[in-house]
Amino acid sequence: MRIIAVMNQKGGVGKTTTTVNLGAALAELGRRVCLVDLDPQAHLTINYGVEPASEDVPSLYDVLVEEMPIIEAMLKVDERITLVPSSIDLAAAEIELVSILGRETLLKKRIDAARQFENAMPFDLMLLDCPPSLGLLTLNALAVADEVIVPMQPQFLPLQGMAKLLETVQLVNQRMNPELKVSGVVLTMFDSQTKLSNEVVAELSGFIDDAKGKPLPWADARLFKTKIRRNIKLAESPSFGQNILKYDPASNGATDYRGLAKEVLAMREPPAAAAEADSIESQAAAPVLEINLEIEPAKLAAAKAGLQTAKAEIAAARAKIAAAKRRPAKSRARLAAKSAATDTPVEHEATGEPQAITPAVSAIADRADEAVA
Repeated sequence: MRIIAVMNQKGGVGKTTTTVNLGAALAELGRRVCLVDLDPQAHLTINYGVEPASEDVPSLYDVLVEEMPIIEAMLKVDERITLVPSSIDLAAAEIELVSILGRETLLKKRIDAARQFENAMPFDLMLLDCPPSLGLLTLNALAVADEVIVPMQPQFLPLQGMAKLLETVQLVNQRMNPELKVSGVVLTMFDSQTKLSNEVVAELSGFIDDAKGKPLPWADARLFKTKIRRNIKLAESPSFGQNILKYDPASNGATDYRGLAKEVLAMREPPAAAAEADSIESQAAAPVLEINLEIEPAKLAAAKAGLQTAKAEIAAARAKIAAAKRRPAKSRARLAAKSAATDTPVEHEATGEPQAITPAVSAIADRADEAVA
């Protein structure tokens, strides 16, 4: 099971949006996903329509502070998606756990304990939605994660905050979790038409390239090719308790997160598995052709006959128009004078081009449309 921490200490950069919709896209590709909400704001929990203040719903607070097994806090919210909800009580966890030895690894201990039981953690991926801080909850996520994905807006201040974030990852890598590494940076709310966005892309690409081959947790990081474009549908979907793939599967947001999911899978899985994922997605997205088998044969035959008659009348009308074009100029002038009283458009004398289709031909075309319908 891959454990991925979706982390950035700056707020409003799309961590929860990325966790929700990346998880949904991975599930659409056939992967079993567990989402863990470590943010006391509980936006990931709310996004799936779970009330974080409910006393009947166990939360991550119970897992970390009350020593509840993490399996008991899991809620199945979709066919392939399981959620460990959060609550406002998590905000007090740092104070309550201040005297606990090894408090930075409590989540790791709970997950490792669950792994001892067969089929207790039947997931392919676990996504950890981190709070916008570098406190105890984020450290718990980094202590158990295999990799970090950093959502970031293409702006100056988030770019400056990357240094502190990477410093924290490096400290955890050295002292608690030597397997931890940064998988990559995904740009959110991206607008390719702005100069600033392109400058941030260039700056990030240069920084990542400079780390190649060095003994750093981000030496193998990448700037994901898929960029999450600005899309109002991504902002609307949480209010309906849905991810973007269910709320509007044809939107830019859904397309972008599907592309990101494929990139995330391709980092660890062989090409055959990626091809299988493409096959699953194409099957899920394939349109269904519905045929009305209840139409009466007599009505169908009558419609076909009416269509053939309409085609013949249109052909005859076109032949008359073509014959009119071959008449001498004087004849066309007389025809034009006559048409003034009958409201029948004719060709323009100067150009020889028809001004409009005659009402008769238009009526025939209408009859053809009715026959087809």
